[in-house]
Amino acid sequence: MDRLTAVRVFVEVADRGSLTHTAEHLEMSVAMVSRYLAAIEDWFGARLLHRTTRKISLTDAGLAALPSCRQLLDLAQEAQHIAAERMREPAGVLRVTTASSFADAQLTSALLDFQAQYEQVEIVLSVGDKAADLVSERVDLAVRITNNLDPAVIARPLARCRSVLCASPSYLARFATPRTAEDLNQHHCIGHAFGIGKQYSFTRHGEAVQAPVNWRFHTNETAVLRRAVLSGAGIGMLPTYYVGDDLRSGRLLALLPDHQPEELGIYAIYLSRQHQALALRLLVDFLAARFAGETAPWDIG
Repeated sequence: MDRLTAVRVFVEVADRGSLTHTAEHLEMSVAMVSRYLAAIEDWFGARLLHRTTRKISLTDAGLAALPSCRQLLDLAQEAQHIAAERMREPAGVLRVTTASSFADAQLTSALLDFQAQYEQVEIVLSVGDKAADLVSERVDLAVRITNNLDPAVIARPLARCRSVLCASPSYLARFATPRTAEDLNQHHCIGHAFGIGKQYSFTRHGEAVQAPVNWRFHTNETAVLRRAVLSGAGIGMLPTYYVGDDLRSGRLLALLPDHQPEELGIYAIYLSRQHQALALRLLVDFLAARFAGETAPWDIG
């Protein structure tokens, strides 16, 4: 006997308190309802209902089983919804937000490649370092770089974000290369305006290291920080997803390689898994596959 139908019958009887009303709602006979109830009790190995001629009530086992049965029906409905959507062509508008540097270096090209596969999907990409409110700003997907996740949203890991302390060859030719974290206090340092304080923080051989610095220039935009470092204005901390090509080409040089800045997670963040639009589900899968691996693609080499 179909166990999913038996679960549905049990939940309906629990809600309606009547075999007759359940039979009418599910368009089956009372005898069939009784058979399904007997089947689920046999499956669970416990009596789920007290049945008299006047009243039906849940046993302790029935009370314990009812929430899981409801969840099972919800999951079955969601699986049916996903399967039905897979047969359709994804279409519609997706509103995406991320940090401007990640959009420039990685996400824009990924979104365009996704659209090349699914031409009926329109994408609206907004950028900014401030985390968007997904509800009030009607955002479908946020790609965020953080180690502080909101438990109220769904977060799927995409990659790890590493940072590197670096400078241009022209700067190092003028001021010499720092050999220790303490040397940084004698250099011109360029800082991101959001929340790093008056020092750099590293891990060296498993121990935390705080390096006080003298900021010469502040900015709230990673692109401006990169441009200042490239111009020879000083030393800066930059994400490798943004300066990988600069490091490979020698336009920037990595400093203090045994001092590791904190790694951050890169996540696809959305509000719910239930009744998720096909286009959104496919985009999250696409980004997870594109950025997957022990080493992020921009860190290879």
